[in-house]
Amino acid sequence: MKNKLEAGWITPGWINYLLLPLSWMYFLIHGIKVWMYRFGLQRPVKVQVPVIVIGAITAGGSGKTPLVIAVARQLKARGYRPGVITRGYRGQSSKWPRLVTPDTPVLEVGDEALLIRVSTDLPVVAGPDRVQDARLLIEKCSCDVIVSDDGFQHLALYRDLNIAVTDSVFGLGNGWGLPAGPLREPVCGLKRADIKVRNGNFGHEAGRDDHTMDMQILGIRNLADGRAIDIAELRHGPVHAVAALGNPERFFRQLEGLGVEIIRHRFADHHFYSPEDLMFDDNLPILMTEKDAIKCRDLPHRDRLLVVEARAMVPDDFFREIKTRLDNLA
Repeated sequence: MKNKLEAGWITPGWINYLLLPLSWMYFLIHGIKVWMYRFGLQRPVKVQVPVIVIGAITAGGSGKTPLVIAVARQLKARGYRPGVITRGYRGQSSKWPRLVTPDTPVLEVGDEALLIRVSTDLPVVAGPDRVQDARLLIEKCSCDVIVSDDGFQHLALYRDLNIAVTDSVFGLGNGWGLPAGPLREPVCGLKRADIKVRNGNFGHEAGRDDHTMDMQILGIRNLADGRAIDIAELRHGPVHAVAALGNPERFFRQLEGLGVEIIRHRFADHHFYSPEDLMFDDNLPILMTEKDAIKCRDLPHRDRLLVVEARAMVPDDFFREIKTRLDNLA
């Protein structure tokens, strides 16, 4: 049922039409919240340092987290002391906010929080209250700029820069709100974005005010021992490819573009793997993203698990625009 529903996010089916009244109600509730902030009935909390929000108006798979990692790294390279806040989606911690370390159990803070921490080597705080998260980073880690992962609809935290990411293939789907469609808010919400990024159009013409990004595969390594794997080793026969992503097909197509014959295995976004999930009836290698691998570090038979390392590639003018806006704030 869930698969039929999400397939209808592109071309609506009967279940999407059935749920359309719930989408109208969802938009109405969100609109009331936006209206209350716009007219001062509620006020966003401003913290002591600039806040950059990177989010989307669609659910899942647009490329927000890879862009968060890229922006945080660039800020560090340009002399800032950035920190990242994230919701900690599906994390089961008994208390929030949580300062994430490389050894924090993924079950406690969720896959995205741990992935960002390991990928950036920067302070990361996970928790549902973005204001508390940001304050903890400032107080404990002396951060001078905050990057908020997937915080576009979290209006309680004042933001100095809003960045919205859109998938160039999926776009806005059927244009309907959750649950009948993928939209978290009406399309007019994109007007709040100071910078827009289209994922998948790198090096090509995008919208007049858009930047572009793409995910580039940098290499493949064995999860157990870190050994680099030559892609040519994987072109002699089929391999398994697993993905628990909002848009797994992009990952699968990338592997096929490298000349690898894959057997697709789709899991729900943020799925926590069990050993049984990866027990296939053969000894073929199993390819996965870094987001998947962060949840498989303690699973048995890790010598079969191969991590596909990738990075968000964004033109330099995108980072220059961010720096210019931060300089203007100062």
